Amino acid sequence: MVSIMLCLGIEGTAHTLGIGVVDERCRVLANVSAMYSPPKGGIHPREAADMFAESFPQVLNQGIEKAGITLKDIGAVAFSRGPGLGPCLRIVATGARALALSLGADLIGVNHCIAHLEIGRKLCRCDDPTLLYVSGGNTQVIGYKMGRYRVLGETIDIGLGNMIDKLGRELGMKFPCGPEIERIASRGKEYIELPYSVKGMDVSFSGIATAALALSKKHKIEDVLYSVQETCFGMVCEVAERAMAHTGSKELLLGGGVAQNKRFREMASIMARERGAKSYVPPNEFLRDNGAMIAWTGLLMHKHGVRTSLENSAVDQRWRTDEVEVVWR
Repeated sequence: MVSIMLCLGIEGTAHTLGIGVVDERCRVLANVSAMYSPPKGGIHPREAADMFAESFPQVLNQGIEKAGITLKDIGAVAFSRGPGLGPCLRIVATGARALALSLGADLIGVNHCIAHLEIGRKLCRCDDPTLLYVSGGNTQVIGYKMGRYRVLGETIDIGLGNMIDKLGRELGMKFPCGPEIERIASRGKEYIELPYSVKGMDVSFSGIATAALALSKKHKIEDVLYSVQETCFGMVCEVAERAMAHTGSKELLLGGGVAQNKRFREMASIMARERGAKSYVPPNEFLRDNGAMIAWTGLLMHKHGVRTSLENSAVDQRWRTDEVEVVWR
């Protein structure tokens, strides 16, 4: 009987500590997490890292128990090596190194952005999609060419998710603010003009929150937030459409936590359909930061000979998508 390899994936780039267990067929045996929620303001990296350190044993045990296995069954340990918040990444990397050493398992450092793409590509069964990746810290349009994932467009300041959370905090909402903003925006009817900042293939969100706050003093909040969504989602869909035209892609894949927004999905689907293309969205569980996506990408890398030595396992807060050699495609 052929033994099926299991990979333990550890995610920890920002506010979520995730543990996933996945096999070579991409069967997700466990995908559990604990989220840091600041009492006020945005994410405090060191406080989030402290929560990760305290929660790590419990979340790990929860994942192993849910998978119905023992730690000795793990053949590889994958971890989010970057990009992300330094203190959080270092806690995860330390845990991954300790596990790999104690188990005699292979260690694999995974790029967080690419993990979002690979789990979506597998679960949605799309071949060569253009990825519209929109999360808290990242906003990128990504395509594959000649052995690497190329960034065809991106934010030049902050990620769309971070802008939404910043706006929500200023309006008195609790973190994460995206779901509440979506709920209020669904009642909006009047579009109010906001800065629409598309610069070539890149986008800028830094001025939109400020403009929206000023408008909230003069207009209904539901109309302001409706306008924020229409403007921001329109910007990223425009850039994604140009990327698809450039590459000839007939598949659009959404990734990242912001892709849980129903209006965003609707706009992306309309754009793709009008181009004669298809739009794909994985289940919400895999749009949010999660350990399963790290485990699956680690398995892909492992199958094609990629290993991370202890000496080369230092985290990289600014590890770009296009710096990774994609040897598994």
